Amino acid sequence: MIQRMTSVGLMSGTSADGLDVCCATFTYADGKWTFHIDAAREFGYTPELRDKLLNRVQGMSARDFVAFHSEYGHFLGRKVNEFLSETGLHPDIVASHGSTVFHEPCRGLMFQIGDGAAIAAETGIPTVSDFRRLDIMLGGQGAPLVPVGDNLLFGEYDYCLNIGGFSNISWREGERRMAFDISPVNYVINRYCRSVGLEMDRDGCIAARGRVCETLLAQLDALEYYSRPYPKSLGREWVEREVFPLLEGWDLPLEDLLRTYYEHCARQFARVTVPGKRVLVTGGGAYNKFLLERMGALSACRLEVPEPAIVEFKEALIFAFLGVLYMAGRSSCLRSVTGARQDNIGGMLFKI
Repeated sequence: MIQRMTSVGLMSGTSADGLDVCCATFTYADGKWTFHIDAAREFGYTPELRDKLLNRVQGMSARDFVAFHSEYGHFLGRKVNEFLSETGLHPDIVASHGSTVFHEPCRGLMFQIGDGAAIAAETGIPTVSDFRRLDIMLGGQGAPLVPVGDNLLFGEYDYCLNIGGFSNISWREGERRMAFDISPVNYVINRYCRSVGLEMDRDGCIAARGRVCETLLAQLDALEYYSRPYPKSLGREWVEREVFPLLEGWDLPLEDLLRTYYEHCARQFARVTVPGKRVLVTGGGAYNKFLLERMGALSACRLEVPEPAIVEFKEALIFAFLGVLYMAGRSSCLRSVTGARQDNIGGMLFKI
C-alpha cells in the first residue's frame, strides 16, 4: 500500500473558465488518508481555446477532433511544466480530468479531451487520464468522480456540495457513498451574463435585483430529470436540449430571468437535503452570496465555505487523489454513486 505520494491534479470544468492545477501530498496512516496542498494555480484560457472547447469541438471533423485532442493535451502538459517551474515541486504523477466534450452515458458515449499521452510526453511524468470510460462501459454514469475523495478526505461533513457549471452533492448512507448532479448552475448563469459582456453574476447582484417568474420556475422544476432516481448525472447536451429552450421562451429582463433560475437551483438543492445538516460548499458558486443565501433559506442547512484553496481547487485536489488511488490499485469509481455493475479503477496510465 502506498504510504505517501505527491500528485498534480488538472481540472477543467464544463464552463471552460480555465485550467485548475493543484499539487498535493497524500499520506496514508492508521487506515486514513490525509493531504497537504503544496501549491495551486488557475491558468486562464485564450478566447480562441475557450471557444473551441465550448462551441467548436463538437462540430469538428474526425481528423480535426483527434488533432485537437493531442493539441490540448500538449497544452496541458506545458502548463504543468510552467507550474512546476514556478513552484519547484517534483510530483510523482499527474492526474488529468480533461475537458468534457460528450457525456451521454445512456448511449455509452463520453469523451474527455486532452490526451494523457501528450501530457506525459511534455512533462516526462507518469500521467493518469480518462477516468470515466471504464465506468461507463460497466453501465455506470461515469460521474460524479469526486465523491470518493469526499468520502476519504472530507468525511466529517454531512454533505459535500460543489457548485460549478453544475451542482453536485455527495453524502453517506450507511456504509455507502451516494452522489449525483443536482442541477445546472454556472453553465446557465454565466451564459446569460456573457450576453451582456460580463463573465459572471458577481455575488449574485444581478439576480438579487430581480423578481421570480413563478410560471417559468414551475416549468424548470417540472423537468423530468429532477424526479428521476439517482444515480444520475448531467451534461451540456441536456441543458441545451431541455433548459435553454425554456429560458429562451420567455422575454424577461436579465435580472428576472436570473432571479428565477437562482430560485430553481436553490429549490432543487433543498429538495435533496435534510434540514440542519452540515454542508461543505466548494466551487466557484461558493462565492455567490445571493445564491448561498437562497440555498440556506430554503434548505435550513448549515452551509460552510472553507479556506479559498479548497473552495477553488477541491476538484483538482481530488483528481490528484484519484491518480494516487489508481497507483495504489484502489477503486475510484463507486458503483453506489455511478450505478455501474461494480466498483472500478478508472483511468489510463501513460509512462515514459
